[in-house]
Amino acid sequence: MTIQTRIDAGGTGEGMTDGTIDTLLHGATIITMDTDRRILVDGALAIDAGRIVAVGPSAEVRATWRAHRTVDVSGRIITPGLINAHVHITGDPLTRGFMPDTVDYRTTDNFLKWVLPRYLSHGPADEHVSARLAALEMLKCGITCFVEAGTVRHLDEAVAGLEELGIRARVGPWTEGRSLDGSGDLAALERDAIAGMEAAIAAYPPGEPDRRIAAWPILIGHNVNSDGVWQAAKALADAHGIGLSAHMSPYRSDTDWYLANYGRRPIEHLADLGVLGPNVLLTHLTHLSDSECDLLVAHGVNAIFCPLASIKGAFDVAGSGRQPELVARGLTLLLGTDGYDPDLMRALPLAAGMFKMLRQDNALFPCHQMLEMVTVDAARALGMADRLGALAVGLRADFVCHDANRPELRPLINPVNQLVWSADGRGVDSVWVDGECLIDGGRSNRIDEQALYREAQAAGAGLIARARLPLESPWPIIGGESTDTPFS
Repeated sequence: MTIQTRIDAGGTGEGMTDGTIDTLLHGATIITMDTDRRILVDGALAIDAGRIVAVGPSAEVRATWRAHRTVDVSGRIITPGLINAHVHITGDPLTRGFMPDTVDYRTTDNFLKWVLPRYLSHGPADEHVSARLAALEMLKCGITCFVEAGTVRHLDEAVAGLEELGIRARVGPWTEGRSLDGSGDLAALERDAIAGMEAAIAAYPPGEPDRRIAAWPILIGHNVNSDGVWQAAKALADAHGIGLSAHMSPYRSDTDWYLANYGRRPIEHLADLGVLGPNVLLTHLTHLSDSECDLLVAHGVNAIFCPLASIKGAFDVAGSGRQPELVARGLTLLLGTDGYDPDLMRALPLAAGMFKMLRQDNALFPCHQMLEMVTVDAARALGMADRLGALAVGLRADFVCHDANRPELRPLINPVNQLVWSADGRGVDSVWVDGECLIDGGRSNRIDEQALYREAQAAGAGLIARARLPLESPWPIIGGESTDTPFS
């Protein structure tokens, strides 16, 4: 669909106080995710001032509302905008695929050699390019909102990049408070980490309703956040009515460290600090004891599962993952893409299929539940259920038009099942945030994509050169000006 060429005459009914609303889309199959979970065949959305003012059968909506712009979206499936609960927008996008598969970065030595240099070599301009690239890729896959994973070092430049693309996000600066090796002035590290969180929230306050980008306390987690940083982050989150996000327990090394240093497991220690709660989002949580599961459920903590990262990183989900059991006990599970492919639609069947296989139970994680994880459940966990996650009157007009005229979606019989098991982000046709069409016909309405790709290629080459890491390939890569960065 190209919006500009699909506009026709509006309805004849009465709209807002001046008689006309901004936009009316009609003719689509709409998966509302509203309280009744209605699926409308030949449905319509009416939008004004960035909010949904009507959703229902096309004939009814068109008879009631008159719009400045009326768009025929026949042959489309409309869903709420998808919410990616955990993604690195810097560090990984410009160096993706660089680290050899043979590297086991569970070890500190490999982490220090292969991961940290790539992240630390980013300058402000690199993070500006990286954020734009990540935002573009997410939007083109139907993601309208995300939570950053906590490795942004130049927050202002990253936010500026996100604002260029128009995506909605919750971000924060790289926050530790304790060095990986335990060296340095720990009191100073803690003070700087807390000051950084406070400054970010002051610069990007969550209380401004028209601001798409706002700051949260986003911790690295694992064993690099001091107790004081955890407690300050939770206090900030509570005071501002926002969330707190961190990594924890993808590997047993987190558990081993906490047992060695505190005599208790990670979640037990966080509970003793008083930093668990329903505004806390913890990513990975692969290695948990019974007592840790009990604490997560009792405190209403939200868990984030990143299936591709779990598989590629060898987290031992098969042996240790308890996500289905936690969900059965009432814990809210969200999905993230971490630092790999940000196509959240690809994560849906991966997450569902993984646990069906591991538990030999086809009833686990049915399609409707998977779609809830990336829409209504995610919005609630982010404290944004009054704005996002469903297509209902009064909510923000964040939605995705999926092209149903593709082989994976024809014949269209069960749109929810087909979106989860058969489709992916390549079928996204248009993406809207606050009623603004950001992606149209699969292309950004805001930026020159080809220019961004050229910038990203150059920036990625520069990062690898500065990090002084070898490009390892089992097959020879021939040609180019440099054997380290042969592609253009």
